[in-house]
Amino acid sequence: MELAQRLNRIAESQTLKMARLGRELRAKGLDIIDFSLGEPDFITPEHIREAAKKAIDEGYTHYTPVAGYAELRQAVCEKLKRDNHLDYKPEQIVSSTGAKHSLVNVIMSVVDPGDEVIIPTPYWVTYSEQVKFVQGKVVSVHGSRENKYKITAEQLEAAITPKTKLFMFSSPCNPSGSVYSKKELTALAEVFRKHPRIIILSDEIYEYINYAGGHESIAQFDFLKDRVVVVNGLSKGYAMTGWRLGYIAAPLPIAKACEKLQGQFTSGTCSITQRAGIVALTADLKPTEEMVKEFSKRRDFILKEIRQIKGIKVQDPDGAFYIFPDVRAFFGKSANGQKIENADDLCMYLLEKGLISTVTGSAFGEPDCIRISYATSIEKIGEGMQRLKKALEALQ
Repeated sequence: MELAQRLNRIAESQTLKMARLGRELRAKGLDIIDFSLGEPDFITPEHIREAAKKAIDEGYTHYTPVAGYAELRQAVCEKLKRDNHLDYKPEQIVSSTGAKHSLVNVIMSVVDPGDEVIIPTPYWVTYSEQVKFVQGKVVSVHGSRENKYKITAEQLEAAITPKTKLFMFSSPCNPSGSVYSKKELTALAEVFRKHPRIIILSDEIYEYINYAGGHESIAQFDFLKDRVVVVNGLSKGYAMTGWRLGYIAAPLPIAKACEKLQGQFTSGTCSITQRAGIVALTADLKPTEEMVKEFSKRRDFILKEIRQIKGIKVQDPDGAFYIFPDVRAFFGKSANGQKIENADDLCMYLLEKGLISTVTGSAFGEPDCIRISYATSIEKIGEGMQRLKKALEALQ
């Protein structure tokens, strides 16, 4: 069977691949500790679950407006005002089936074949693949480990060409956990001031999972706001991964374009999810705050454990729930005839021999690293770190 050539432009998601391989080994009876997926292990808070049950009982079981219920879009506006001091109107909000869906809506709406898209590395695996899918050109800008993988204004300026159409980044960042400060965003914003054609896509899905202080959005700069698209969602901050609810806050032409696209692909996202989302966005954030406290404990614990392993180099993440260690020290080593040439090999070795599932840094544009998620219990983190230490010490 001959499939469409467009499929050759993109690779399988490495995060989903490693999770799948881990499940397959688990199905064979092996005890796999999963450090691959970025999924909080907490159950969705009770008040949100109750809102969904109420929505079912009240008959919210029909198609919704493509961009989402009016009440949901208003709730997003209220959240953006409350938490980010940003003013948006409901018609500038489009809800989608997860933030990943929101991202591809925006990319398909603004990127033409040949357009250049600047993406700081490391980046979330899906960014580059979505750009490739629409035949845009990915321009990677390397953030140094010494600067916590954040790029500078000088690096940004050097990467811009007449073909640059879009800049996309996340803060807090998946996979590095880096967080851009207001001072750093100001410097980037001043570069964009000189290049009015460039659209900025700011992925803020990890907004609440922040250990460095208050979240800063690049949309706060008035001279940029008419070309900034904020992408966010409920998966991480509200432990609602399976509910699939993301949204954008965008200049009206982009919001309308995304709504038009979505109308031909999926229409509106799940009605029950939207009703629960209204409650999540407008209710007390105490459950989220408690979850972040636990993530902070796990962060401190995993950093303490992994720093006891000789050869590992790791930065303290300021947000999200990942560490992104440099593992170059293990390249070229072997165990039982299996040689580790790169991070891809190391991740497969750790899965097969260490029984822990991680993700290669090459998927994030940083081939010297691996990503380890600590969105799991302290007990599993402790056991996983012992397995990691044992497996790495076996390499000679």
